[in-house]
Amino acid sequence: MEMKKRINLELRNRAPEEVTELVLDNCLCVNGEIEGLNDTFKKLEFLSMANVELSSLAQLPSLTKLRKLELSDNIISGGLEVLAEKCPNLTYLNLSGNKIKDLSTVEALMEMKMMKRKKKMKLVHLKAMRRRRRKRRRRRMKMKQAQNWERERRKWASPT
Repeated sequence: MEMKKRINLELRNRAPEEVTELVLDNCLCVNGEIEGLNDTFKKLEFLSMANVELSSLAQLPSLTKLRKLELSDNIISGGLEVLAEKCPNLTYLNLSGNKIKDLSTVEALMEMKMMKRKKKMKLVHLKAMRRRRRKRRRRRMKMKQAQNWERERRKWASPT
């Protein structure tokens, strides 16, 4: 289901100005952009767009009351600076499972105005990076175990 249709379903005969929570998980966004979401969602406090194949936040409307933003399991790799001007009251942001490769992308968030206002922002973005590190460690351990096993096998197989 496309994002525009999903937004219309989630409204449930309410005006966009009345909606405080909007869950758009697992719907499709066209060309990796946000569609159907606009500035009329003035009271929106929670927005979830997990696993929607989102690659850019450029089309994010101004959501001044937004506090929680869930963007996990997308293909976002940058452009997080937009959040500073569009969502000034953001206190929770989940970016886990995205294509963020280094911390310089996330450093833009640390310099955001919301961080300077002494608001504590819970940022959940490193889960995927930690998982990758664990996988690498496991592979190294398996390689070492295989090498040790091969060494022992040779030792026992060699004639004495």
